[in-house]
Amino acid sequence: MDLVGSLPAFLLAVLLISASPGPAMALIFRRAALGGFRPAIGTVLGLEAGIYIWAIAAGAGLTALVAASETAYLVMRLAGAAFLVYLGIRSWAAVFRDRGDAEEPVSGGERGNGSFLRSAGEGLLVQLANPKALIFMFAFYPQFVPADWPLLSTTAVLALVQVIVETALYLALAASVARAGAWFRQSKVRRRLEAITGTILIALGLRVAASSQ
Repeated sequence: MDLVGSLPAFLLAVLLISASPGPAMALIFRRAALGGFRPAIGTVLGLEAGIYIWAIAAGAGLTALVAASETAYLVMRLAGAAFLVYLGIRSWAAVFRDRGDAEEPVSGGERGNGSFLRSAGEGLLVQLANPKALIFMFAFYPQFVPADWPLLSTTAVLALVQVIVETALYLALAASVARAGAWFRQSKVRRRLEAITGTILIALGLRVAASSQ
């Protein structure tokens, strides 16, 4: 099967992967709800940059080196887990910090949420914080690369397709959530959202820490 013939199956797989709940979805939802659409764009671009980095690393064969080294994989896994737990704790800290706030909604972009570069950096780090994504890319992309095609360059093309599709989907999600931003930024709703997001990120961090190859 040539590359064009494998694209429908690849796109379907990408759509299913994109719709799966995880730290990326939680981060986009939180950023769009509390900060508005513009910082959510930064989050999405950061997340997709991380995806592309992992894909290129997989195509270049770096995944095999990481998978073969228990020490390297352990270090990456624990560092990634620590970052996810840190983000979760930070969300819970916001819950307790906001307890004394009035019930009026705050304007979008407060509490540092308006920083485009900060949002992009956070998105990038969240995506790179999961070394299992690198292992997954190593198993995922070769299924769609024809046997007589170069692995790295073909993976780069497929990764670009994935990034385009996911960016469109995640920006649509962010825009939808941002429209209800005033409701999400009410003090009571904001605290609940921070608590839910914090719990999800901590749980995901612990899962990454406890997982094996």
